[in-house]
Amino acid sequence: MSKLDTVIHAPNRLQICAALSTASELEFKFLKEQLEVSDSVLSKHLKTLEEAGYISITKRSDYARPRSWIALTSVGRQAFGGHVAALKEIVAELND
Repeated sequence: MSKLDTVIHAPNRLQICAALSTASELEFKFLKEQLEVSDSVLSKHLKTLEEAGYISITKRSDYARPRSWIALTSVGRQAFGGHVAALKEIVAELND
């Protein structure tokens, strides 16, 4: 049986990983709008994911405006896949 990942399991971090799993990278502002959270809330969750090695954050200037781009690392993709598998197993057990 797969194991739930406590770093990813928090609802906002799960949504962040799900969104990042569909793209090579996403901009901070886009994630903030998708989750409907403040800058500080998103930053806190990103820091937790970054400390776990699940995401990388790259800062680039776009027309003299600094922007942060977030991407899942290979470790993060693997952890997210394992977490999703664990959730599927739980749901499958309920349907047996």
